[in-house]
Amino acid sequence: WTNSCHSRAILAYMDFIFQIAILIMSVVIHEVSHGFAAKAYGDNTALYQGRLTLNPVKHIDPVGSVLIPILSYMMGGFVFGWAKPVPYNPYNLKPGRWPEAFVSLAGPLSNICIAIIFSLAIRFVALPSGGFLIITSTIVYVNILLAIFNLMPIPPLDGSKLLFSIFPEKLYAMRGFFERYGLGLVIFFIFFAWQFVAPLVSFLFHFLTGLPI
Repeated sequence: WTNSCHSRAILAYMDFIFQIAILIMSVVIHEVSHGFAAKAYGDNTALYQGRLTLNPVKHIDPVGSVLIPILSYMMGGFVFGWAKPVPYNPYNLKPGRWPEAFVSLAGPLSNICIAIIFSLAIRFVALPSGGFLIITSTIVYVNILLAIFNLMPIPPLDGSKLLFSIFPEKLYAMRGFFERYGLGLVIFFIFFAWQFVAPLVSFLFHFLTGLPI
């Protein structure tokens, strides 16, 4: 019995490390995509600060990359979190309100592309099973989750910037108000409202892979 418990503990620990590794690389790609999109629209802030790199050390956020993943795994058995946002200066972007919207969309879009690519691998690789299926399905699920989460219209998430980009300019004062309390709103959303959005993640996972959640 003792050996069995010890083995389960080791497997749980390995599962946690495995999910953390996938999460970190997924959020790094997400953030770097923001930086490259901003660069394409005229802002080199991320480049000058050395953030256009896949080195995870440059992107780790103490709360989003450490605390939240640990809490989410302990409470729900699945890691969840975010990286330190890649900086960009909206005043350096090309004129108009849409460049900022496209920069914001680049992150979730990168996660959607990753999910689609690995979903195709699941569907078209002959007899996917074992380690291959575990790795690819986890990558798909994590990236769908990141895309949906970041598209929520809550500051400082990407969805809020998309929403603000279509607001009339006279309502921009509201942006400052909501962004001031953004982190608290995000944490509230994770622990109290995410349960209502999670079924959408499960549906998209099944739709893309054909696998049960």
